Amino acid sequence: MKFAQIIDFKTERYDDLDRLMDRWVEQTKGKRTATRGLIGKDRADGSHFVEVVEFPSYDEAMANSKLPETNRIFEEMVALCDGMPTFTDLDVVRDEQLNAATVRRFFHEVAVGGNLDAIDEIFAADYADHDIIKDEETVVGADVIRQDVSSWRNAFEFTFSLDRQICEGDDVVTLWTWTGTHQGDFMGIAPTGKVCTMTGTTVFRCKDGKIQEGWWHEDALGLMKQLGAA
Repeated sequence: MKFAQIIDFKTERYDDLDRLMDRWVEQTKGKRTATRGLIGKDRADGSHFVEVVEFPSYDEAMANSKLPETNRIFEEMVALCDGMPTFTDLDVVRDEQLNAATVRRFFHEVAVGGNLDAIDEIFAADYADHDIIKDEETVVGADVIRQDVSSWRNAFEFTFSLDRQICEGDDVVTLWTWTGTHQGDFMGIAPTGKVCTMTGTTVFRCKDGKIQEGWWHEDALGLMKQLGAA
């Protein structure tokens, strides 16, 4: 589970503290486990700042805090602050940007890149798949993604352009354009060598950082027409 730490502090010497943070980033390059950090200033009190630092997990955050560079920088930070900073530890229970990144990883790394080993990292074991191109109403299990990706990659050399992505709650909606060269058997159609395009929309519902359920709506009829089968 992702982890975030909120650091609340006051200082009249923010420029010095900002340079201190830059030095920490340089000194911990390749060793720090923080994935993102941002600092906000209180509009009502120019000496009041809040920093939010994100980590892949609580354990990674603890590893970051044990770096000797982190300890030295913290001591210098305290010296620049008006009083001792306060820390709030948070388990991240929802992160829409993380969900969007997970979905993009599927399209780019798995579907186009062919990294099938990443499927177990991206999809829940009991993933439920709904696809209008299939006879079955719902197929359960992450293996359905492995089978589908393998089937499409055997039939086409293709790319995905992610035209638009919208996140709301646990859902990530992706409007995409697929472009593929027909180089293998596809639904009984022998290779034609034709370059085809197809548009579609996929809705993925995420839970605990993995894709739990998916709904696929693609222009399958348009693809079959391009292949001369309809």
